[in-house]
Amino acid sequence: MKTSDAAAGDEIKSPTTEDPYLWLEEVAGAKPLEWVRTRNAESASALQTGQFPKLEQRFLDILDTDARIPAIEKRGPWYYNLWKDEKNPRGLWRRTSLDEYRKARPAWETVIDLDALGAAESENWVWEAAEFLEPECTRCLVSLSRGGGDASVVREFDLERKAFVADGFSLPENKSSARWLDADTLYVGTDFGPGTLTASGYPRVAKAWKRGTPLEASQTIFEGNHDDVLVVAWREHARGFERDLVWRLSTFYTNELFLRRDGRLIRIDKPDSAVASVHRDLLLLVLRDDWSIAGKTYPAGALLCADFEKFVAGIRDLAILFEPADRTSLAEFSPTLNHILLNELDNVRSRVYVAARRDGQWTRTALPGTPEFGTVVVNAVDADTSDGYFMTVTGFLTPTCLFLGTAGAGAPEKLKQLPDLFDASGLEVTQHETASKDGTRVPYFQVARANIAHDGKRPTLLYGYGGFEIAKLPEYSGIIGAGWLEQGGVYVVANIRGGGEFGPQWHQAALKSKRGRAYEDFIAVAEDLVRRGITAPEHLGIKGGSNGGLLMGNMLTMRPDLFGAIVCQVPVLDMRRYHLLLAGASWIDEFGNPDVPGDWAYIRTYSPYHNLKSGIRYPPTLFTTSTRDDRVHPGHARKMAALMRDTGHDVLYYENIEGGHGGAATNAQSAHMNALVYAFLWQRLR
Repeated sequence: MKTSDAAAGDEIKSPTTEDPYLWLEEVAGAKPLEWVRTRNAESASALQTGQFPKLEQRFLDILDTDARIPAIEKRGPWYYNLWKDEKNPRGLWRRTSLDEYRKARPAWETVIDLDALGAAESENWVWEAAEFLEPECTRCLVSLSRGGGDASVVREFDLERKAFVADGFSLPENKSSARWLDADTLYVGTDFGPGTLTASGYPRVAKAWKRGTPLEASQTIFEGNHDDVLVVAWREHARGFERDLVWRLSTFYTNELFLRRDGRLIRIDKPDSAVASVHRDLLLLVLRDDWSIAGKTYPAGALLCADFEKFVAGIRDLAILFEPADRTSLAEFSPTLNHILLNELDNVRSRVYVAARRDGQWTRTALPGTPEFGTVVVNAVDADTSDGYFMTVTGFLTPTCLFLGTAGAGAPEKLKQLPDLFDASGLEVTQHETASKDGTRVPYFQVARANIAHDGKRPTLLYGYGGFEIAKLPEYSGIIGAGWLEQGGVYVVANIRGGGEFGPQWHQAALKSKRGRAYEDFIAVAEDLVRRGITAPEHLGIKGGSNGGLLMGNMLTMRPDLFGAIVCQVPVLDMRRYHLLLAGASWIDEFGNPDVPGDWAYIRTYSPYHNLKSGIRYPPTLFTTSTRDDRVHPGHARKMAALMRDTGHDVLYYENIEGGHGGAATNAQSAHMNALVYAFLWQRLR
């Protein structure tokens, strides 16, 4: 890593010094909100100039266009969709038939009008989810958030009458879990009173709640520990394979699964780090670590399959459905009635296979109709009744397509295709690799004009995440296309360690004390772009959100000489207090525990809030967040922006009142936030 002047300055504050910006953690306090309004006005004045209105309108047109592919999920005989547009900013929850959906302009039946509901109840409702009573799917539990946060209210809804059930099941605003056991019973996890939530703010206790009885009288099924992440109970409703299960997430990467049968809990004897799921007669296990059992060792990253009842009885007859290689990993899998769809990554490129069981043995074949290039996602239409699947195909320059197929029955049918949302003529996608500080080869995607001049003059936007085993893959974005590529910018996605591009090892290589590897990888990609003459530091912008916001904060403090502008969105930045704020305690397995001196010694090295120095010229930085983000506390962005501002650095800050961790609750809010980002980048990098 190149040494920059950042090492030479004096620290502005130390972890033992009282935090002078602690008052900004009071989310809805009058003084902090006045500070937010002042910063928002400053950012609006600086950025909402020139072409900003035109850019914002272009983004809104893209987000509102009727040409979008309506995402659907099958429940009972219907296919449901949530649709937002200019007339329905909060959204219509609606449904149609498959035959109707195939049409260019399907007829939709509105089930809930979120805008009308919010107006009638004087609430700013944002759609969260619907939990259906299976298999009939005549009722559901609707979760609605005030302003887009993770916490939501839960209300029972009659899907035949299209109305909320008077005196039906209802839970107040909380990060609750509510699942149907039967038509008159729910498995519930919520705030039952003092001590019933984990340190992360999620349910610690699972109960069975009978209709017509008070919530406080519900029967306790399971209790986790205060330091757990969460506890969830649910019923598998597949006909003939009904089961009651309890899942205890003890840390972000360890868990226990229990079968509830005959009034007792049976622990499924699997590795705590393995992720288990149940489908009909099958138990499916994704390994995060090597597992030696019955004289055989199964590698981390493998997908194993077993007969559920035999496994519970102690028989360890395991089939390997996927085994990783050096540059391959399992992105996801989706069971259908008789098959399992395996979505694999081969050097960060999608490959899809169908696993089929014949005479007790599993075979796998390539799914027909999948492209050579592009990101593919496959999901079962209704895993309990058919082998149907939806397949979406997308890429940086490939408008998203939706297909419908049947596993084991030939190529799928194209249902919908997104039109071109920006002018991609003359653009090409290339994949590159560079060596990180320790020699590890780190891949990245580049979208740029074909035969681009390598003169270092091209404005370039580098995006990264690098955490929580999440892979960042090519996808079609009208916002990036219209806001950046169409105007001559180069767009780059770095597949750094900490992500899931190459399985658990790629993620674990940047955990806790090894976090610096993710930052070294990102720096290596940035330096490679400069070395190749694609751009120069004054033209190189970077962007990331959430854990990617932590990445941006560290690029700010570690290599201020390497970047011309930084966009830091809904970030984690104060690593001394992250575990005390909202859901932060659930990430200790990713970052470490700052209350443990040995952990804080290394966490301190990548806590941007504690590593800002005086006498350093930092790149212009834009922080964005949401007042309603109840996952990553807005105090992180507030405090970092205040610290930079009060010490004379070039910083802008914008906080959307709504939006939760996604940053925006409506298309108009999303268009506005994105327009601020791209206006900032073009101002600083052109």
